[in-house]
Amino acid sequence: MTQVWQIQEAKAKLSHVVKQAQEQPQEITLHGKTVAVVVSHDTFARLTSKQESLVDFIRRSPLCAVDDMDLTRETTPVREVEL
Repeated sequence: MTQVWQIQEAKAKLSHVVKQAQEQPQEITLHGKTVAVVVSHDTFARLTSKQESLVDFIRRSPLCAVDDMDLTRETTPVREVEL
């Protein structure tokens, strides 16, 4: 559960807020509205790292090299259609 700090208290206890952020995000509010969140460096790095694209993911698939894969679709209707 995220701990919520009023900005004045967060300023006064910045060292403690930063230490707590190593365990879980620390929310900072101004006039009752969230204005910032303090997170650990590891969390920040994970959230801002470049993610692999879907195309790269599919290219790494072992099925990418299969040439004789049958990709035809079944054409029979799923259900009877009444006209």
